[in-house]
Amino acid sequence: MYLKMLTSTCALKSNAFQELARKSCNKWNVHNVAKTKISGRKRTKAVKSNFYGIEVLEYLEWLDWDLGIESTKHIILKNVQFKTQKLKYSPPSTAFFTTLFPQPVVLSPGTSYSLPVTFCAVEKQDYEDRIVFETKGGKFSVVLQASLPSHDVQLPDLACLPICAIFESTETTFHLRNNSKLLTPFHWEVQNPFFLIPNTGILKPWGDCKIKIVFQPHTPKVFDIIAICKFGENEHEKFLKLQGIAKFPHLLMSVPGQRNEMSGQEDVQSSLHFGHVAVGCIAEKHLEIHNYSIVNTSFSVVHLQQAAMVQSEFTCEVREGMILACSKLQIPFKFMPQTVGALSVNYFHIKQPGNISRSLLKVTGSCKGPVVSLSDLKLNFGCVFLGDVQTYSVEISNLTDVPTFYQFEIDCSQSVFVIDRPCGFLGGESTQMMKVTFRPTHPMNYYRRVACLIHHQDPLFLDLIGTCHSDQLMPAILTPKHLEQYRTNMMRGLTFYPPDILTIMQQEGKLQLDADGALMLVAEKCCQSIGLGGNEDCLEAPASFPNIPTINEYFDDGVQSSLTMFPPHVSTSKREFDFGNCLERDRVVPLPFSMMNHTKGKITVLWVTQPGSVFTVMPQTIDIPPLKSMAFRIHFSPNKLNMLYAAELECFTYYKVMRDHRLVKGAIQCPPWFLTVHVQASTFQPGHEHFIPNFALDSPKVMLPAMYEKGTAYRTLLLKNTGDTPLTFSLRSPHETIIRIKPNIGFILPKAHQILTLKVSPQNEGLTKYTLPLHLNASEKYNQELRLFCTVEKPLVSLDGNGYLYFKPTCIGTLSKRSYFITNMTRMPLYFQWKTSAAGFKVLSVKPNFGIIQANESLAQLWSFSPQEQQKYFLKPHIYVWGVKGPHCTEQGKKIHFTLRVIGEGTVGRITVEKEHIHLGDILVGNTQSGDLVLLNNESCSLNFSLNVKQDITGPCDPDAVVNDPMAFELENHHGTIPARSRLYFRFVARPVRRLHYTWTIRSKILSAKALGADTDEEEKPLCSVTADGVYPMIFISDARCLGSISGISKQQLWRLFSLNILNEYLQRDPTEGELLYQVPTRHSTSRCPPVSTPVMVDFNFGAAPVCSDPAIVLLMLENREILPVDWAFLFPMEQQLDLEYWAETGEFNPTELHEMRIEDNHLFTMEPKSGCLFPGQRETIQLTYRHELSGTDRIPVLLKLSHGREILLNFIGITMPKDHCYVHFLATQHRFAPVCIDTYHPPKQVYELYNGGSGRVIYDIQLDSVKSIQEENYNHPIFRCLNPRGEIRSGMTAYIEWIFSPLEAKSYSVDVPIHILNGDSALVTFTGIGYDKRILGTCASFNDPSSFFGAPGVQRAPVIGQLMFMSEERISFGNIPVFTKSSRFIFLYNVSETEVITYSWHSMSAHVSEASSIAPISGVLQPGGSTHCIVTLRACKTPCFYDLDLICEVYSKQQVTQYQKELQEWEREKDRQQVEFTITEQSLQENQSVTLQRQCCRDSQGTCSRKKRKDTDTKIMKYKTLPPIKELTETWVGRKVEKLSPGLWEKPKPPKAFLLHLGVIARAHSMEEYHKNFPSDVSKHYIMRNLISEPLPAVSQAGSRGRPWGKWTNTTADSLSSASKEDMRLVIDVLTTVLRCLLEDVSFQNVLVAQTAEPIPYFAQFWSEEGEELAMKSGKRAGAKASSAGTGSEQVQDSTHLMGKEETLSSTAPRNPDVKPITSLDSIQMDEKWLTAGGQEVLNTIRIEEQLARRQRLKRLPEFCDLLEQILENTLQNIVIEASRGEVVLTARPRVIALPPMISRNSIEPFSMQELSISKEEVDQDVSNIQDVEISAHQISESKIEPDHATPKVSSVPEIKRPGSLAALKLVSASHGGIPSKSWLNLSRFSKGQASLYLSALSNCTI
Repeated sequence: MYLKMLTSTCALKSNAFQELARKSCNKWNVHNVAKTKISGRKRTKAVKSNFYGIEVLEYLEWLDWDLGIESTKHIILKNVQFKTQKLKYSPPSTAFFTTLFPQPVVLSPGTSYSLPVTFCAVEKQDYEDRIVFETKGGKFSVVLQASLPSHDVQLPDLACLPICAIFESTETTFHLRNNSKLLTPFHWEVQNPFFLIPNTGILKPWGDCKIKIVFQPHTPKVFDIIAICKFGENEHEKFLKLQGIAKFPHLLMSVPGQRNEMSGQEDVQSSLHFGHVAVGCIAEKHLEIHNYSIVNTSFSVVHLQQAAMVQSEFTCEVREGMILACSKLQIPFKFMPQTVGALSVNYFHIKQPGNISRSLLKVTGSCKGPVVSLSDLKLNFGCVFLGDVQTYSVEISNLTDVPTFYQFEIDCSQSVFVIDRPCGFLGGESTQMMKVTFRPTHPMNYYRRVACLIHHQDPLFLDLIGTCHSDQLMPAILTPKHLEQYRTNMMRGLTFYPPDILTIMQQEGKLQLDADGALMLVAEKCCQSIGLGGNEDCLEAPASFPNIPTINEYFDDGVQSSLTMFPPHVSTSKREFDFGNCLERDRVVPLPFSMMNHTKGKITVLWVTQPGSVFTVMPQTIDIPPLKSMAFRIHFSPNKLNMLYAAELECFTYYKVMRDHRLVKGAIQCPPWFLTVHVQASTFQPGHEHFIPNFALDSPKVMLPAMYEKGTAYRTLLLKNTGDTPLTFSLRSPHETIIRIKPNIGFILPKAHQILTLKVSPQNEGLTKYTLPLHLNASEKYNQELRLFCTVEKPLVSLDGNGYLYFKPTCIGTLSKRSYFITNMTRMPLYFQWKTSAAGFKVLSVKPNFGIIQANESLAQLWSFSPQEQQKYFLKPHIYVWGVKGPHCTEQGKKIHFTLRVIGEGTVGRITVEKEHIHLGDILVGNTQSGDLVLLNNESCSLNFSLNVKQDITGPCDPDAVVNDPMAFELENHHGTIPARSRLYFRFVARPVRRLHYTWTIRSKILSAKALGADTDEEEKPLCSVTADGVYPMIFISDARCLGSISGISKQQLWRLFSLNILNEYLQRDPTEGELLYQVPTRHSTSRCPPVSTPVMVDFNFGAAPVCSDPAIVLLMLENREILPVDWAFLFPMEQQLDLEYWAETGEFNPTELHEMRIEDNHLFTMEPKSGCLFPGQRETIQLTYRHELSGTDRIPVLLKLSHGREILLNFIGITMPKDHCYVHFLATQHRFAPVCIDTYHPPKQVYELYNGGSGRVIYDIQLDSVKSIQEENYNHPIFRCLNPRGEIRSGMTAYIEWIFSPLEAKSYSVDVPIHILNGDSALVTFTGIGYDKRILGTCASFNDPSSFFGAPGVQRAPVIGQLMFMSEERISFGNIPVFTKSSRFIFLYNVSETEVITYSWHSMSAHVSEASSIAPISGVLQPGGSTHCIVTLRACKTPCFYDLDLICEVYSKQQVTQYQKELQEWEREKDRQQVEFTITEQSLQENQSVTLQRQCCRDSQGTCSRKKRKDTDTKIMKYKTLPPIKELTETWVGRKVEKLSPGLWEKPKPPKAFLLHLGVIARAHSMEEYHKNFPSDVSKHYIMRNLISEPLPAVSQAGSRGRPWGKWTNTTADSLSSASKEDMRLVIDVLTTVLRCLLEDVSFQNVLVAQTAEPIPYFAQFWSEEGEELAMKSGKRAGAKASSAGTGSEQVQDSTHLMGKEETLSSTAPRNPDVKPITSLDSIQMDEKWLTAGGQEVLNTIRIEEQLARRQRLKRLPEFCDLLEQILENTLQNIVIEASRGEVVLTARPRVIALPPMISRNSIEPFSMQELSISKEEVDQDVSNIQDVEISAHQISESKIEPDHATPKVSSVPEIKRPGSLAALKLVSASHGGIPSKSWLNLSRFSKGQASLYLSALSNCTI
């Protein structure tokens, strides 16, 4: 829409515009109210419509109708289809419209039918009806309308005006039409800035009116206004939407060839320099105004002129104008200077409408005049005899390009000196040659100083010298040297004496000659002659003649002025004579005058009269005595009438003694003096017209430059005689003392000119106008007026700001500057000088302090304020101004001073920063990162400051290497100014060059007032610090997983195979320069083996496997731990090679290239994905695959390239072996043992791993000859000892070779050990160990940390497709533990599937793993989304050892297992059926032999298929045999995948493959002595299992042998069964069948089973054991015998003896302890109890108590008892953790305060009776004997649930006991806290959680 507004100003009739307007109105919901009230009829033709193939008008309208008169119109129906149509119609419903009677109408294709409709009105109203037509397609109607005449106007809905600048106007027009036959008045209502013209009016019927819309905005915005048109008598309304856009214009001024200046700022002024312009010429320059906006805008040029009467030299004819959008306009400025040497300055304002912006234009220009010179200023003609003529040439030159006029002031017709070109025009840089002729008339000396007048230049003087001799008279020859001596003598006052007197004085010694030959008075004699005593007041003569300005010499000649440089020697009474108009030639009256001799000698006067001259002086020659005068007369003798006569008469006077050379000497030579008189006359007779003067005056209005008081100005005027007749002029000044004109009278020859020189010395201050009459040709009617303006001005300057200068608050010691303008209000240049008081001199300064300010110039000055104290300053500097001496102005005028009031304040400032620490984070090395340093100034003063940056580089680097690094931090500017109470942004850029930590400390220093230099007294203050870390793009291998053929190896082994620790270490290093040669992955090599630019290489070993095995799949998790995104790529050799043309290929390949091509063509190594991008914190898993398809060792280099980072060469290695080939994969041929201290008595056992990568078992044998030689070299001390040098390794398993490294000295040991593999390849492995002295290393020996030797991560990060179960930890570190300890850790298993039920089971790799570790539960089931826990226990044996165990968890999907079992059962049933059934058919024999079973079960599908293939191959006879294939499909892993069984064979279902999870357990076991020594603070954290100390060490098991029952492999049984023969298997089956059948038929066995099922299970049934049962039976029998024979003494002794025997047996089973006393007989004490007295009873009670205490102490020392307590506490804590993991207990809940029962001391223990004691004795004996056999499985503990007794009081939520101890043990323990409790209280099922926890806490504190 805006585009249309720009391109069309009046497009209201356009359909597109109407559509746009209609849409816009709909958008803005502008409704036309008049449409609802007024008929919408249009004068346009109605549009026809097509209804079902009938073309007809939509409506029929009657506009002009009268009452009662019928009017008929026709409806034309036309069939536009290609088939005949039949129509029916219904008549109108009203009687006002009538038509024909309805009848069918048949229309053929293309035909029409006219239906007449008649309308007749009876009332004045609107009528409407319709006729309905019906066709086969449907119905349609034609509207019938009849409307009354009404007011209606037609106007557009929308008017878009062109875009306009503010304060400008645009317009457009539209037509307002009257759509009625009524006279319609209208008027508009519209808001600003729109105006409609005309605003009101009357529309004639059916007429229209042209309306103009004017858009005059004042604000820049988009205007959208609704204009309301009210028309008609009822003022109906219609709306017109007006849209317009107002823009702010943007103008820039520029001078062609200069930089643009911004407009709109008053303080920004553009300068237009005219340079040097010739006087009187006009120079023109242009100013360009650029309009960069999209709107047209106008402008105006305002000339800033001071005085109205003073005409400026600068003019601009353009006063205003319009600049089109996006265009430029040139404005001409003219400069016409009038005063030579003056510099003119003036100002113009460029304004825009509304004064929205105003730009100042400064115009300057200088006036240059001509520089005319003569080649010779003295022309000496020498001596000429009377009657001869001498001619010389003189050049006059104009050295400038300014043309000018010159005139020699001499009348050549009357003078003895004749110049051929006395006046003329001299062009720029031109030269003219003149001839000067000397024609003497009398023998004498001739000398005349002729003035050469030059227009716009001071006159020049030409000295003409000549001497004329005759035969009678020979005066002394005059030379130029005589002139110089004469001037010196004249200056000394000696020329007024005749030469003869001077000669006498010289002879008398009163005169002497100086160095130049001039005369000089002798001082003493001169003073004596004058009568002065001594040398008092005796003046010395000047040294030389002064240099007098030529203009002053010209005017101050003593003739026309009373002023003269030197007194005249001869003078005339009158110099100008006018005879007037002489009517009669014979009656002309002579004009008298007189001459005066001012010298002291007789002079001779000679008037030069040329023959034929009309003017003569009488007498022509005469002598005049000294100091006397003589009368003369001038005679006029005209020879023609009606003529003008004028002449300059020349007269020479000289001392009479000069007539002969013999009368004077050369030094006293005096040249003659010349005088001239001007004479003019006319002879016009009455009736004759005077000559009409044709002249030209260069300027009738003369503006003189401004002058000071008592100043003088000079000006030349050029009066040209452009006619053919001579011209006389007379220009006399009425103000002789003010204005002097020379010459003021004279004549001008035809086509010649006269240069008039004016000298003005005004006296009145201000501008003065003078009018000078100019008389031409001595006729009043030709009089002219010459207006002369001159001004006297005093020095005046205007101080900006009314004479006040305010400085903002300034920091002490700093400098505050401000620009200040002074304006010269006069028209003359002025000197100015600032003076400041002594107090203000230190704090205030100005530049420039002294200078010249031109006329009308505004000069900017820079003031500096530097406060010294914190106070307010009020200073008053003065400016003194005075005039500038010019070439004609010797006076400078008075000095006038003006006062400037300066106000400032000194404050204290400080700079702070918004952030004291800015951390840029990580920056890519070599890249840049920018930021903003925000400086804050919270004070009231601006501060000038400087910033300094100090760089510190820290990190793992050499300080000396980085100290000379270049500064990696760049500030945008190190200096600046921050305003008061503001902030300043400084841009800085950081570019680290190393991967180190950078710290940049930014310090600030406030600059002092000394040239903005840093103050030496002030120290730099730290502002902030900026830190950054230079980084390279880095990745980290955070996790690795193995699948396929290498799924059996542990995570630690995979970590070693792929050298991931080394790779991560390399990835963390800085890249080298060669690696950064190609910063991104690119093809840069021309060979198949690209060059390597990285110095590091890492092996990726995929292990070994038989051919056709599952591929080895490794998943690596790449993680970006930095904050920079990383682009990574793995490049194979072919991906680094350039795509060469065919001709560039050599076709020759070396073996390495062929090997790599073989690998790449067969895709043995694949990677997915090969490249990618990791964002910060992002992880990505890549899959590396190696296919075992071709036998041999495969190697290929792969380049890992990080963009802008490292390049690491990865050597992919994979080994594929033939089937049934023995191969052991050595993880490393160089193995380093952990460092061992030399003072260790029990060196740890370390493990070296061997991996069987073949398909069968292998036997290894380690040759220890080299080990024995090392032992012999070290005093027969076993430095290296191998515990299992021989053994067997199953396929896919790892053998753990146990070594003990025991150093003697603190040094490194190394031994090469050969390892032989039976029927396989052997290897030589180098074992290295380091012994160290802890006394020397001290705390630096950190070799005890087991995690430093195992680098695989403990948590799985890389996800695996199809993995259903995850572990919370994959590697458990127990750290440093002592031997004989048991440590447990929790792990949790999670089922991440939401649908699958999984089962898991744990297995161990070997007996080495199963002996040292256990896990509970061994197997289990996890529901979808469920989780469970497992407890991993590590038991440290007697020997110190490094533990790196691998536990394998097999995970199955229960659904897959169920499906497999189901398919297996069906397969077995089918197999059994086929073994007993067969089918006989009646077909032919041949067919029977070829037909197989429809569904035959096969045990070995591969064997069957291969046999069938061999059979088919053998039976098929071919004439020709083809070559065998290079590689059959079935020989590859892919081939086995796609291989199909032959039809009719049913393959045995294969069990689902288990998903293997590896759990690593690492620890280091130390001996007790070393652990106490190295880890004294951790001793209390471990519990020593003393029962393990007494157990013998297990025999060293062979690698690969079977482990404990919990950890046997699934395929172990399969291996044993496969090795057994069929006969052995049959024998075992028969024996077991017979035994089981006999048991099932035994009646007693059946009864026991029935009784066992009926008997209730007791609570403590899990503690039952056979030995405990026998002990209980014996105790029962003994108690019965004791009751039957209580009084028999022999039996008592026997029982006592029996009891002692039992106690001895118990003591023998317990560990030997000297502190344990033997148990005394209790039966004997009980036997004699009834005969004891009271005292004996008391003694007996004391004995019982002591025995009870001894028994307690003995029980506490039992290992079994301590182990039991440890198990109780361990299980309690495990239960708490389990319940917390299930959410049953909140461990972080606030505990409640529980009151504990009072403690009972030992003295308060009550004695027991004999019955209670005997019961306790029996229970103790039973439990002690069974305490070692108590074991509770982990799954029983986890599944058992004990419900609390609700009758007991509730306490805080504490986990309940899941595994209580034995009843007897609890009784004994509780006895120490208040006696033996009852059995009901000891029933733990009635314990609440709080009571159980309190009891166990007290139990642990008192027993352990």
